[in-house]
Amino acid sequence: MTHQVTIVGSTISTPRLRLRPWRHDDAAEALDIYGSSEVSRWLAPVMDRIKDLDQMRAVINRWITAPLGSEGRPSGRWVIEETESGRVAGSGQILPLPPEGDDLELGYQFAPWAWGRGLAAEAGHALAHYAFSKGEEEVFAVVRPKNDRGTRAARRIGMEWVGETEKYYNLRLQVFRLRKGDLDTSSLDPGPVER
Repeated sequence: MTHQVTIVGSTISTPRLRLRPWRHDDAAEALDIYGSSEVSRWLAPVMDRIKDLDQMRAVINRWITAPLGSEGRPSGRWVIEETESGRVAGSGQILPLPPEGDDLELGYQFAPWAWGRGLAAEAGHALAHYAFSKGEEEVFAVVRPKNDRGTRAARRIGMEWVGETEKYYNLRLQVFRLRKGDLDTSSLDPGPVER
């Protein structure tokens, strides 16, 4: 897998993925992600499991009305589609981390059917390219303890572990950082466990 990333407006493309703004008609496929207890267990209490299509539509509507870069920085939320099938595989975000919003977080969630293929690392890498192309110098990923998939993805993106903190979201989290100069120095290939 290569580090090839193309950015056209708010759409980010890699060899296997296209990250684009959310649309209202994405709700059913988004429910495969946010309605999954396997996904939501790592997001709570910041975001609870979405229980039905109406609730998913309401959440997507909030995301759509908060345009990309609304914080004056390269922030926003994207749908992550498989390029070949056009199927919604995941969701990606660049958002200011609470409490102060000084640090930017890369986030990505995938439907369970898309796990184990290295898509999280590829999407996270693409989001980092976007942030750095807009003037950011570093981005962070925060991972709940025992979320081994999240840790592996952060490391494959090239992020370094910087410690544990309760600063963000009032949760004990593992913190990973990627600096602009370290982008494209890692292997995005899935590890043997993920193939």
